[in-house]
Amino acid sequence: MKITNAWICRISNDKIEPLFGDIEITNGKIVSIDEKQFDPNKVFTDSSEDKDILNAKGRVVTIPNINFHDHFYSRLAKGLPITGPMDNFYNILNSLWWKVDRALDKDMITASAQLGIIDSIKNGVTYIFDHHSSPGKTDGSLEAIANVLNDFGIRGVLCFEATDRNGHRLAEDGLKENQNFLKNYVNDNVKALFGLHASFTISDETLQTASKIVEENNLGIHIHLCEDKIDRELSEKAYNDLPLNRLIKYNLLNEKSILSHGIHLTKDEYELIVQHQSAIAFNPDSNMNNAVGLPDFNIIPDDIPILMGTDGMHSNPAKSLKQFFLLLRHSGKSFDESFARFQKVYFNQLKFVKRFFSDFTQLNVNDRADMIIWDYVPPTPFTNENFWGHFIYGILESRISDVIHNGNVLMKNFKLEFNEDDFISNIMKEGNRLFKKFKGY
Repeated sequence: MKITNAWICRISNDKIEPLFGDIEITNGKIVSIDEKQFDPNKVFTDSSEDKDILNAKGRVVTIPNINFHDHFYSRLAKGLPITGPMDNFYNILNSLWWKVDRALDKDMITASAQLGIIDSIKNGVTYIFDHHSSPGKTDGSLEAIANVLNDFGIRGVLCFEATDRNGHRLAEDGLKENQNFLKNYVNDNVKALFGLHASFTISDETLQTASKIVEENNLGIHIHLCEDKIDRELSEKAYNDLPLNRLIKYNLLNEKSILSHGIHLTKDEYELIVQHQSAIAFNPDSNMNNAVGLPDFNIIPDDIPILMGTDGMHSNPAKSLKQFFLLLRHSGKSFDESFARFQKVYFNQLKFVKRFFSDFTQLNVNDRADMIIWDYVPPTPFTNENFWGHFIYGILESRISDVIHNGNVLMKNFKLEFNEDDFISNIMKEGNRLFKKFKGY
């Protein structure tokens, strides 16, 4: 196939180099990029009927979006009849999320993943790091999600959040599910992390077992870290140690580990994370929704890889990225400081995803043909000098019109290339089952 008349945002040496031209794709690879002069008289009047030619009409092509912290299991949890208190973070977990995850069965898990992936594709997301929980149906749950990823043809990194909050037996089930998935279902498109819920719900015994598995299999962990103050308070009360110290004690931090949220940490703790080369995934929309606080950007070292997630609240990490920039400005950072930190985070994400998918594209010739087209035509000159102004204030405010993954078109001109209706009836059926089951809790 061929994409014509596009502003192609190639990446080289941590810089974006926009180029106007055409992209030729063969067998899932970019085989040529042909630069040409931008001529609006031709760009907007090209009416080729060739189904293998996608005319971008002066729109912007970038690498796909990546969600570094998602929860597919949350997707059906809309409008549920919540009866318990929701006045603090612990009560939000206890009255809503810990009831939802206990209610899930295999069919609901599959429907949740279907909905999450459909919404992700609409938002240009074709790489997803999912953090799963379904203690009522642990065995085979990650296989069910992997099957949906494979059905839609996108890539993901999966794990099951092991926890002792439901008792020792279910904690062991979570540990086993991580191991079973790693052993039987990992391939070029689906990878594994070792999932843990949060320090305040994980015993020393579970951490010790996880540590052994992580070391033997060269894994990273995916865990909630200090999302709320209760993680510090309850961890110290129950285990006589703070969350980050416990992870370090059991050698669970490494260059593949994702520490989600990372809000209630000290400057010294952030420095420890730097030493262990782990990444923090920020989820600003979720944090504000749960009123757990926001990171103090003044004490977070530049050397920590910062990633963007959605915490399952939505499927649009580009929105999270924009929120991140606005929060930098709101915290008092100058425009220069905010732009510099934003750019560093953008490239942090590319480096981190390559730890799992070494062929992640940079939109250069011979790269894998993964890309998205934004419904944004630059109204002023578009160069490497002013790219970030266009990106933050224009591109990130735009919808995704087209999604290409491994050379396959998943969405064209805002229309999915598969019949969404084939999935909606099943999603609604399982959502109604969850609603009725939740109501009985």
